[in-house]
Amino acid sequence: MKTIRKATIHDLPQLAELFDQYRVFYHKYSDIPAAETVLKERIEKVDSEIFVAESEGDLVGFVQLYPLFSSTRIKRYWLLNDLFVNENYRGSGFSKELIEEAKELAKSTNAAGILLETGKSNDVGNKLYPSCGFEIYDEVNFYEWTNR
Repeated sequence: MKTIRKATIHDLPQLAELFDQYRVFYHKYSDIPAAETVLKERIEKVDSEIFVAESEGDLVGFVQLYPLFSSTRIKRYWLLNDLFVNENYRGSGFSKELIEEAKELAKSTNAAGILLETGKSNDVGNKLYPSCGFEIYDEVNFYEWTNR
C-alpha cells in the first residue's frame, strides 16, 4: 500500500538513509550522520516541508520544498529542491504522487506556484516534470554565484 505523508521526527533513521542515497546519486560522498543532522534541523525548525512516500511500512522516497517569496507577485513560491525515490521503487508512480503532494501544499498555502531546476542531462526528470504539468520557463537567465 502506497502512502504519501508529511515527514516526522520519527522518520529520521529511514529518511536519512534515503537522503544519503539521494546525495550519492548526485555524486556527493556518503554521510548518513550528517544527513540525519540536516534533516532533523529542517524538521525541528520547520524551514522546509518534507513529504515521504511509504510502502509496506518502509520509506521509499521523499520530496523537500523550501519557501521563497516573489516580491512582484506578492506571494509565496515553493522551491522543489529535492525529489528522490529509491531505485527499487522507481516506475511505480511514487515520484508523481510526491509531486502531487507538493502541488497540494502550494494550493493550501495560496502560493503562486512551485519552482525547480534539473540538469539538462536528467532524461527522467525532463520527462517527469512536464508530465506533471511543469513548464520550462525560458524567459529569464539563471545565474549562480558561489562563495568558494
